[in-house]
Amino acid sequence: MHKRGLLLVTAAALALLLAYPFVVTNRYWQNLMIMVFLYMTLAHAWNWVGGYAGQISFGHAVFFGIGAYTSSVLLTRYGVNPWIGMLAGAVLAGLVAFAVGFPLFRLRGHYFAIATIALNEILRILFDNWEFVGAASGIELPIRPSSWREFQFFSKVPYYFIALAMALIALLITYWVMERSRMGYRLRAIREDQDAARALGVAPHWYKTWALVLSAAMTAVGGTFYAQYILFIDPASVLGLELSILISLIPMLGGAGTLWGPVLGALVMIPLSELSRSFLGGAGRAYNLIFYGLLIMLVAVLEPGGLVEGVRRLRRRWGTNPG
Repeated sequence: MHKRGLLLVTAAALALLLAYPFVVTNRYWQNLMIMVFLYMTLAHAWNWVGGYAGQISFGHAVFFGIGAYTSSVLLTRYGVNPWIGMLAGAVLAGLVAFAVGFPLFRLRGHYFAIATIALNEILRILFDNWEFVGAASGIELPIRPSSWREFQFFSKVPYYFIALAMALIALLITYWVMERSRMGYRLRAIREDQDAARALGVAPHWYKTWALVLSAAMTAVGGTFYAQYILFIDPASVLGLELSILISLIPMLGGAGTLWGPVLGALVMIPLSELSRSFLGGAGRAYNLIFYGLLIMLVAVLEPGGLVEGVRRLRRRWGTNPG
């Protein structure tokens, strides 16, 4: 009965998500859900390294920017289709992650976090001064015919379904790879006690590097989607440290190292961020940072396990099986 109820709830939720852009036709609210799905995808990707492997990264904008710039440069300079550019960006981001993973994962704790911040800033400064990719002026993507082949649409509905598909794929990867596979079990063992995991025959360096490669590729896919959706990128928007922090805060708020943490975190944080930006204009960004800090402090004090743990606590209080 429990499984049947879960299947019914899942089917109903999926039906609502599929119907949403046709029922809610206001472009603002469609855009809000597109951003929720995009950041849900990025949060899941971060969670594979920061949550399951326990390596807190503040540099995931590096991979987001690689995805955005790879597809944009290939399109504007060489006429390469954005879908191919998305694949190329994912591969390039994975290779960069593999290259930097080996030296970075020799560091632990806050040393690793600081190193990822340094990597993020180095790449942002490089792109700020690299004329081939537009330097600080960025890249403005050409407006092309509205079609799936061109990855451009006059309506927001196709973007909505692409973003939803990305979020669902990231959720399924988390479920199959991080929650159910040997790799996921070993990453959690490394998170809890790296030395003990090594003593049991697990190679921490290897597993963390592959988790970073997978995370980087998925994050780069999100970067390509963002570039095609906004049609303009620059180092500040796709390589900024603020973006890296936001990507990491979402799963921390929802519950790092859990299946539903990135989902709950994105559903809470992104609407609040977008609404404050809409109502407060340019000042919204400053208030966002204050709000993020207060929110994380409250969660750390009241519910260190994140919103997921809070939901579980409520379910236990109501007498239901938390699963």
